[in-house]
Amino acid sequence: MTVRPVPDASRPPRSDRPLRRESRLRALDGLRLIAALMVAAYHYGGRGGEVTRAWGSSAEDQFPTLHNYFAYGCLGVQVFFVISGFVICMSGWGRPLKSFFASRASRLLPAYWAAVLLVTAVFALPMVTYKALSPSDTLVNLTMLQYPLGVDRVLGVCWTLWAEVRFYALFALCVVLPGASRRRVILFCAGWTLAAAITQGAHQPLLDIVFMPEYAPFFIGGVGLYLVHRDRRDVLAWGIVAVSFLIGQHYAVRSLWNASDPNAFAHRTSLGIVLVVAFGFVAVAAIALGWFNWANRRWLTVAGALTYPFYLVHEHLGWVVIHALHISLGLPSAETFALTIASMLVLAWLLNRYVEKPLTPRLRAALSRVR
Repeated sequence: MTVRPVPDASRPPRSDRPLRRESRLRALDGLRLIAALMVAAYHYGGRGGEVTRAWGSSAEDQFPTLHNYFAYGCLGVQVFFVISGFVICMSGWGRPLKSFFASRASRLLPAYWAAVLLVTAVFALPMVTYKALSPSDTLVNLTMLQYPLGVDRVLGVCWTLWAEVRFYALFALCVVLPGASRRRVILFCAGWTLAAAITQGAHQPLLDIVFMPEYAPFFIGGVGLYLVHRDRRDVLAWGIVAVSFLIGQHYAVRSLWNASDPNAFAHRTSLGIVLVVAFGFVAVAAIALGWFNWANRRWLTVAGALTYPFYLVHEHLGWVVIHALHISLGLPSAETFALTIASMLVLAWLLNRYVEKPLTPRLRAALSRVR
Protein backbone atom coordinates (compact mmCIF):
# COMPACT_ATOMS: atom_id res chain seq x y z
CA MET A 1 0.00 0.00 0.00
CA THR A 2 1.40 3.39 -1.03
CA VAL A 3 1.04 6.23 1.44
CA ARG A 4 0.85 9.63 -0.21
CA PRO A 5 2.23 12.60 1.67
CA VAL A 6 -0.35 15.00 3.06
CA PRO A 7 -0.02 18.45 1.48
CA ASP A 8 1.37 21.08 3.80
CA ALA A 9 -1.44 23.59 4.27
CA SER A 10 1.06 26.23 5.38
CA ARG A 11 2.77 26.24 2.00
CA PRO A 12 1.43 28.71 -0.59
CA PRO A 13 -0.11 27.32 -3.78
CA ARG A 14 2.33 26.52 -6.52
CA SER A 15 1.36 29.57 -8.57
CA ASP A 16 1.97 31.86 -5.56
CA ARG A 17 5.45 30.60 -4.67
CA PRO A 18 8.45 32.64 -5.78
CA LEU A 19 9.92 31.34 -8.99
CA ARG A 20 13.45 30.09 -8.95
CA ARG A 21 15.89 32.63 -10.30
CA GLU A 22 15.47 32.10 -14.01
CA SER A 23 17.60 33.08 -16.94
CA ARG A 24 16.63 36.27 -18.71
CA LEU A 25 13.87 35.82 -21.28
CA ARG A 26 16.03 37.05 -24.13
CA ALA A 27 13.38 36.25 -26.71
CA LEU A 28 11.27 38.94 -25.06
CA ASP A 29 14.08 41.42 -25.72
CA GLY A 30 14.03 40.45 -29.38
CA LEU A 31 10.25 40.92 -29.53
CA ARG A 32 10.66 44.38 -28.03
CA LEU A 33 12.96 45.37 -30.87
CA ILE A 34 10.58 43.93 -33.46
CA ALA A 35 7.76 46.05 -32.00
CA ALA A 36 9.97 49.15 -32.06
CA LEU A 37 10.91 48.53 -35.69
CA MET A 38 7.23 48.11 -36.54
CA VAL A 39 6.52 51.56 -35.08
CA ALA A 40 9.51 53.04 -36.92
CA ALA A 41 8.28 51.60 -40.24
CA TYR A 42 4.91 53.23 -39.56
CA HIS A 43 6.46 56.61 -38.75
CA TYR A 44 8.79 56.59 -41.77
CA GLY A 45 6.61 55.05 -44.46
CA GLY A 46 3.15 54.22 -43.17
CA ARG A 47 1.57 57.60 -42.53
CA GLY A 48 1.36 61.21 -43.65
CA GLY A 49 2.04 64.28 -41.55
CA GLU A 50 5.46 65.74 -40.80
CA VAL A 51 7.36 62.87 -42.40
CA THR A 52 6.00 64.08 -45.76
CA ARG A 53 8.17 67.18 -45.44
CA ALA A 54 11.19 65.00 -44.69
CA TRP A 55 10.70 62.90 -47.83
CA GLY A 56 9.73 65.88 -49.98
CA SER A 57 6.51 64.08 -50.94
CA SER A 58 4.08 61.59 -49.51
CA ALA A 59 5.54 58.35 -48.18
CA GLU A 60 2.95 56.69 -50.41
CA ASP A 61 4.96 57.96 -53.39
CA GLN A 62 8.21 56.74 -51.85
CA PHE A 63 6.87 53.25 -51.08
CA PRO A 64 3.99 52.58 -53.50
CA THR A 65 3.42 49.02 -52.26
CA LEU A 66 5.10 48.83 -48.87
CA HIS A 67 3.28 51.84 -47.43
CA ASN A 68 0.15 49.68 -47.11
CA TYR A 69 2.07 47.22 -44.94
CA PHE A 70 3.98 49.91 -43.04
CA ALA A 71 0.61 51.35 -42.00
CA TYR A 72 0.09 48.34 -39.71
CA GLY A 73 3.29 49.20 -37.83
CA CYS A 74 1.43 51.47 -35.43
CA LEU A 75 0.15 48.27 -33.80
CA GLY A 76 3.66 47.74 -32.48
CA VAL A 77 2.44 49.93 -29.60
CA GLN A 78 -0.18 47.34 -28.66
CA VAL A 79 2.51 44.65 -28.80
CA PHE A 80 4.60 46.82 -26.46
CA PHE A 81 1.68 47.05 -24.03
CA VAL A 82 1.28 43.25 -23.92
CA ILE A 83 5.02 42.89 -23.25
CA SER A 84 4.80 45.59 -20.58
CA GLY A 85 1.98 43.79 -18.76
CA PHE A 86 4.10 40.63 -18.66
CA VAL A 87 7.30 42.38 -17.56
CA ILE A 88 5.73 44.64 -14.93
CA CYS A 89 3.95 41.72 -13.29
CA MET A 90 7.19 39.75 -13.32
CA SER A 91 9.29 42.60 -11.91
CA GLY A 92 6.69 43.65 -9.33
CA TRP A 93 6.10 40.16 -7.90
CA GLY A 94 7.57 39.96 -4.42
CA ARG A 95 9.03 43.47 -4.58
CA PRO A 96 8.21 46.22 -2.06
CA LEU A 97 6.56 49.38 -3.35
CA LYS A 98 9.62 51.60 -2.92
CA SER A 99 11.82 49.19 -4.84
CA PHE A 100 9.20 48.90 -7.59
CA PHE A 101 8.95 52.67 -7.92
CA ALA A 102 12.72 53.10 -7.94
CA SER A 103 13.08 50.43 -10.61
CA ARG A 104 10.45 51.91 -12.92
CA ALA A 105 11.55 55.54 -12.52
CA SER A 106 15.23 54.75 -13.04
CA ARG A 107 14.36 52.69 -16.11
CA LEU A 108 12.27 55.38 -17.80
CA LEU A 109 13.71 58.75 -16.86
CA PRO A 110 17.42 58.96 -17.81
CA ALA A 111 16.97 58.09 -21.49
CA TYR A 112 13.74 60.09 -21.61
CA TRP A 113 15.38 63.26 -20.27
CA ALA A 114 18.28 62.83 -22.67
CA ALA A 115 15.92 62.32 -25.63
CA VAL A 116 13.88 65.43 -24.79
CA LEU A 117 17.00 67.59 -24.55
CA LEU A 118 18.58 66.06 -27.65
CA VAL A 119 15.52 66.51 -29.89
CA THR A 120 15.08 70.07 -28.61
CA ALA A 121 18.73 70.89 -29.35
CA VAL A 122 18.61 69.38 -32.86
CA PHE A 123 15.37 71.15 -33.74
CA ALA A 124 16.91 74.44 -32.60
CA LEU A 125 19.68 74.19 -35.22
CA PRO A 126 19.26 76.76 -38.02
CA MET A 127 19.60 74.18 -40.83
CA VAL A 128 16.78 72.02 -39.44
CA THR A 129 13.34 72.84 -40.85
CA TYR A 130 11.46 71.65 -37.76
CA LYS A 131 10.93 74.09 -34.91
CA ALA A 132 11.79 73.42 -31.29
CA LEU A 133 9.21 74.02 -28.58
CA SER A 134 9.39 77.00 -26.29
CA PRO A 135 11.67 76.71 -23.24
CA SER A 136 8.62 76.58 -20.97
CA ASP A 137 6.98 73.73 -22.85
CA THR A 138 10.28 71.86 -23.03
CA LEU A 139 10.69 72.09 -19.25
CA VAL A 140 7.17 70.71 -18.72
CA ASN A 141 8.06 67.82 -21.03
CA LEU A 142 10.78 66.77 -18.58
CA THR A 143 8.06 65.84 -16.07
CA MET A 144 6.49 63.29 -18.46
CA LEU A 145 3.11 64.89 -17.67
CA GLN A 146 2.85 67.10 -20.74
CA TYR A 147 0.18 64.95 -22.36
CA PRO A 148 -2.48 65.26 -19.62
CA LEU A 149 -1.52 68.91 -19.08
CA GLY A 150 -2.21 69.71 -22.73
CA VAL A 151 1.32 70.95 -23.43
CA ASP A 152 2.92 70.43 -26.85
CA ARG A 153 5.12 67.34 -26.93
CA VAL A 154 8.82 67.22 -27.72
CA LEU A 155 8.57 63.49 -28.44
CA GLY A 156 5.62 62.30 -30.46
CA VAL A 157 5.69 58.86 -28.84
CA CYS A 158 5.38 60.16 -25.29
CA TRP A 159 1.62 59.52 -25.25
CA THR A 160 2.41 55.83 -24.90
CA LEU A 161 4.58 56.57 -21.86
CA TRP A 162 1.60 58.30 -20.25
CA ALA A 163 -0.38 55.08 -20.73
CA GLU A 164 2.51 53.08 -19.24
CA VAL A 165 2.73 55.35 -16.19
CA ARG A 166 -0.98 54.96 -15.48
CA PHE A 167 -0.63 51.18 -15.73
CA TYR A 168 2.31 51.26 -13.31
CA ALA A 169 0.27 53.31 -10.85
CA LEU A 170 -2.73 50.96 -10.98
CA PHE A 171 -0.56 47.87 -10.64
CA ALA A 172 1.47 49.39 -7.80
CA LEU A 173 -1.62 50.37 -5.79
CA CYS A 174 -3.62 47.20 -6.38
CA VAL A 175 -0.92 44.51 -6.46
CA VAL A 176 2.53 45.65 -5.35
CA LEU A 177 1.46 47.63 -2.27
CA PRO A 178 -0.64 44.87 -0.67
CA GLY A 179 1.73 42.13 -1.93
CA ALA A 180 1.50 40.14 -5.14
CA SER A 181 -0.26 36.79 -5.19
CA ARG A 182 -2.08 34.82 -7.85
CA ARG A 183 -5.45 35.61 -6.31
CA ARG A 184 -4.70 39.33 -6.05
CA VAL A 185 -3.42 39.54 -9.61
CA ILE A 186 -6.49 37.72 -10.96
CA LEU A 187 -8.79 40.08 -9.04
CA PHE A 188 -6.80 43.03 -10.39
CA CYS A 189 -7.22 41.81 -13.97
CA ALA A 190 -10.93 41.08 -13.54
CA GLY A 191 -11.61 44.35 -11.73
CA TRP A 192 -9.75 46.44 -14.30
CA THR A 193 -11.49 44.71 -17.20
CA LEU A 194 -14.89 45.42 -15.66
CA ALA A 195 -13.96 49.00 -14.75
CA ALA A 196 -12.73 49.64 -18.30
CA ALA A 197 -15.99 48.30 -19.75
CA ILE A 198 -18.05 50.49 -17.40
CA THR A 199 -15.87 53.46 -18.31
CA GLN A 200 -16.57 52.92 -22.00
CA GLY A 201 -20.29 53.05 -21.33
CA ALA A 202 -20.20 55.89 -18.81
CA HIS A 203 -18.49 58.45 -21.08
CA GLN A 204 -16.77 60.10 -18.13
CA PRO A 205 -13.42 61.73 -18.97
CA LEU A 206 -11.97 61.13 -15.50
CA LEU A 207 -12.75 57.41 -15.62
CA ASP A 208 -11.31 57.22 -19.12
CA ILE A 209 -8.04 58.74 -17.93
CA VAL A 210 -7.78 56.32 -15.01
CA PHE A 211 -8.92 53.07 -16.60
CA MET A 212 -7.99 53.78 -20.28
CA PRO A 213 -10.35 51.17 -21.80
CA GLU A 214 -8.69 51.33 -25.24
CA TYR A 215 -5.34 50.09 -23.92
CA ALA A 216 -6.28 48.18 -20.76
CA PRO A 217 -6.86 44.81 -22.53
CA PHE A 218 -3.28 44.71 -23.77
CA PHE A 219 -1.72 45.38 -20.37
CA ILE A 220 -4.14 42.94 -18.72
CA GLY A 221 -3.42 40.31 -21.36
CA GLY A 222 0.30 40.62 -20.66
CA VAL A 223 -0.31 40.22 -16.92
CA GLY A 224 -2.39 37.12 -17.63
CA LEU A 225 0.43 35.71 -19.74
CA TYR A 226 2.83 36.12 -16.85
CA LEU A 227 0.47 34.00 -14.75
CA VAL A 228 0.62 31.44 -17.56
CA HIS A 229 4.41 31.64 -17.40
CA ARG A 230 4.21 30.77 -13.70
CA ASP A 231 1.75 27.93 -14.26
CA ARG A 232 0.74 26.96 -17.78
CA ARG A 233 -2.18 24.92 -16.38
CA ASP A 234 -3.80 28.00 -14.82
CA VAL A 235 -7.23 28.05 -16.46
CA LEU A 236 -8.16 31.46 -15.05
CA ALA A 237 -4.96 32.96 -16.43
CA TRP A 238 -5.76 31.60 -19.89
CA GLY A 239 -9.26 33.03 -19.52
CA ILE A 240 -7.81 36.48 -18.76
CA VAL A 241 -5.63 36.26 -21.87
CA ALA A 242 -8.52 35.16 -24.09
CA VAL A 243 -10.92 37.87 -22.89
CA SER A 244 -8.19 40.51 -23.20
CA PHE A 245 -7.47 39.52 -26.78
CA LEU A 246 -11.14 39.57 -27.75
CA ILE A 247 -11.64 43.04 -26.28
CA GLY A 248 -8.27 44.35 -27.44
CA GLN A 249 -8.77 43.44 -31.08
CA HIS A 250 -12.15 45.21 -30.95
CA TYR A 251 -10.57 48.46 -29.83
CA ALA A 252 -7.73 48.15 -32.33
CA VAL A 253 -10.12 47.59 -35.24
CA ARG A 254 -12.43 50.36 -34.12
CA SER A 255 -9.64 52.94 -33.92
CA LEU A 256 -7.56 51.89 -36.95
CA TRP A 257 -9.96 50.49 -39.54
CA ASN A 258 -10.56 53.40 -41.90
CA ALA A 259 -12.11 51.81 -44.97
CA SER A 260 -14.81 54.49 -45.20
CA ASP A 261 -12.32 57.40 -45.24
CA PRO A 262 -11.49 58.31 -48.86
CA ASN A 263 -8.63 60.55 -47.71
CA ALA A 264 -6.91 57.93 -45.57
CA PHE A 265 -3.19 57.50 -46.17
CA ALA A 266 -3.58 53.71 -46.29
CA HIS A 267 -6.57 51.43 -45.81
CA ARG A 268 -5.94 48.75 -43.23
CA THR A 269 -8.23 45.72 -43.35
CA SER A 270 -10.01 44.61 -40.19
CA LEU A 271 -8.56 41.11 -40.64
CA GLY A 272 -5.05 42.52 -40.96
CA ILE A 273 -5.46 44.47 -37.73
CA VAL A 274 -6.76 41.40 -35.89
CA LEU A 275 -3.85 39.32 -37.17
CA VAL A 276 -1.24 41.82 -35.96
CA VAL A 277 -2.89 42.00 -32.53
CA ALA A 278 -2.99 38.20 -32.46
CA PHE A 279 0.72 38.16 -33.33
CA GLY A 280 1.48 40.20 -30.21
CA PHE A 281 -0.48 37.90 -27.91
CA VAL A 282 0.75 34.68 -29.52
CA ALA A 283 4.40 35.79 -29.53
CA VAL A 284 4.36 36.68 -25.83
CA ALA A 285 2.44 33.47 -25.08
CA ALA A 286 5.08 31.40 -26.90
CA ILE A 287 7.81 33.07 -24.85
CA ALA A 288 5.81 32.58 -21.64
CA LEU A 289 5.47 28.87 -22.38
CA GLY A 290 9.20 28.53 -22.98
CA TRP A 291 8.97 27.72 -26.66
CA PHE A 292 11.75 30.20 -27.41
CA ASN A 293 14.11 29.24 -24.61
CA TRP A 294 16.48 28.03 -27.30
CA ALA A 295 16.88 31.64 -28.47
CA ASN A 296 19.26 32.38 -25.61
CA ARG A 297 21.54 34.72 -27.54
CA ARG A 298 23.42 37.55 -25.85
CA TRP A 299 22.80 39.90 -28.77
CA LEU A 300 19.09 39.76 -27.97
CA THR A 301 19.84 41.35 -24.61
CA VAL A 302 21.63 44.15 -26.45
CA ALA A 303 18.62 44.47 -28.75
CA GLY A 304 16.35 44.81 -25.74
CA ALA A 305 18.60 47.46 -24.21
CA LEU A 306 18.49 49.53 -27.41
CA THR A 307 14.72 49.36 -27.82
CA TYR A 308 13.66 52.07 -25.37
CA PRO A 309 16.13 54.80 -26.44
CA PHE A 310 15.51 53.89 -30.09
CA TYR A 311 11.76 54.22 -29.54
CA LEU A 312 12.19 57.65 -27.95
CA VAL A 313 14.37 59.29 -30.60
CA HIS A 314 13.53 57.51 -33.85
CA GLU A 315 10.51 59.54 -34.96
CA HIS A 316 11.57 63.19 -34.74
CA LEU A 317 15.28 62.74 -35.33
CA GLY A 318 14.42 60.27 -38.08
CA TRP A 319 12.75 63.12 -39.96
CA VAL A 320 16.00 65.07 -39.87
CA VAL A 321 18.05 62.11 -41.10
CA ILE A 322 15.57 61.27 -43.87
CA HIS A 323 15.65 64.85 -45.14
CA ALA A 324 19.45 64.94 -45.06
CA LEU A 325 19.87 61.62 -46.87
CA HIS A 326 17.01 61.78 -49.34
CA ILE A 327 16.70 65.49 -50.14
CA SER A 328 20.18 66.83 -49.48
CA LEU A 329 22.23 63.83 -50.64
CA GLY A 330 19.73 62.39 -53.10
CA LEU A 331 19.81 58.80 -51.84
CA PRO A 332 16.97 56.51 -53.00
CA SER A 333 14.06 55.83 -50.67
CA ALA A 334 15.05 52.26 -49.76
CA GLU A 335 18.63 53.20 -48.86
CA THR A 336 17.41 56.24 -46.93
CA PHE A 337 14.94 54.12 -44.96
CA ALA A 338 17.59 51.51 -44.06
CA LEU A 339 20.26 54.06 -43.17
CA THR A 340 17.83 56.04 -41.04
CA ILE A 341 16.93 52.91 -39.05
CA ALA A 342 20.63 52.09 -38.67
CA SER A 343 21.55 55.61 -37.55
CA MET A 344 18.78 55.61 -34.94
CA LEU A 345 20.02 52.25 -33.61
CA VAL A 346 23.54 53.68 -33.33
CA LEU A 347 22.17 56.71 -31.49
CA ALA A 348 20.20 54.37 -29.22
CA TRP A 349 23.41 52.48 -28.44
CA LEU A 350 25.14 55.76 -27.52
CA LEU A 351 22.26 56.75 -25.25
CA ASN A 352 22.29 53.34 -23.60
CA ARG A 353 26.08 53.33 -23.17
CA TYR A 354 26.62 56.91 -22.00
CA VAL A 355 23.29 57.83 -20.38
CA GLU A 356 21.38 54.77 -19.20
CA LYS A 357 24.24 52.60 -17.98
CA PRO A 358 25.85 55.24 -15.76
CA LEU A 359 22.67 57.02 -14.59
CA THR A 360 20.11 54.24 -14.16
CA PRO A 361 21.83 52.45 -11.23
CA ARG A 362 22.64 55.76 -9.54
CA LEU A 363 19.06 57.00 -9.81
CA ARG A 364 17.73 53.65 -8.61
CA ALA A 365 20.05 53.70 -5.60
CA ALA A 366 19.11 57.29 -4.76
CA LEU A 367 15.38 56.59 -4.98
CA SER A 368 15.76 53.40 -2.93
CA ARG A 369 17.27 55.43 -0.08
CA VAL A 370 14.38 57.88 0.03
CA ARG A 371 12.34 57.47 3.21
